[in-house]
Amino acid sequence: MAVKEATSTAMSNGHRHHGDIKGTTTIADSVVASIAGIATREAAGVYAMGSSMTRTLGAARDKMVRSDDVTRGVQVEVGQKQAAVDVDVVVEYGYPITRTTEEIRTGIADAVEGMTGLEIAEVNIDVLDVHLPDSDEGGGESPRAI
Repeated sequence: MAVKEATSTAMSNGHRHHGDIKGTTTIADSVVASIAGIATREAAGVYAMGSSMTRTLGAARDKMVRSDDVTRGVQVEVGQKQAAVDVDVVVEYGYPITRTTEEIRTGIADAVEGMTGLEIAEVNIDVLDVHLPDSDEGGGESPRAI
């Protein structure tokens, strides 16, 4: 977990700047994983996230609890000032993989740094499969939720 500290300063009129009040802010690993997962799903060419077993189990769980786990396929390590992110993706056939992975890296870095102030040390991407358009089962619905 990342911990940020703030100090307090008084203005000449005796009031405090709201952003300068003492205290700590703790950012949970799950928050960084959620941000990274959402950013990954926004990249062009991403069909799904996680291994096939993870996707199968996650899809069954999602149907039972009516949710979509945005952290599926995302692992993070969060330190005091930096975070490292690993993501597992399935790419749509026809999308350039190098362009898709660069968009994933940039999207994750921009989103995590912008929302948390943590520096992204690295984003490792495992492309596990390529999704073929006619390989959809169950009526062609995409597991991708944007």
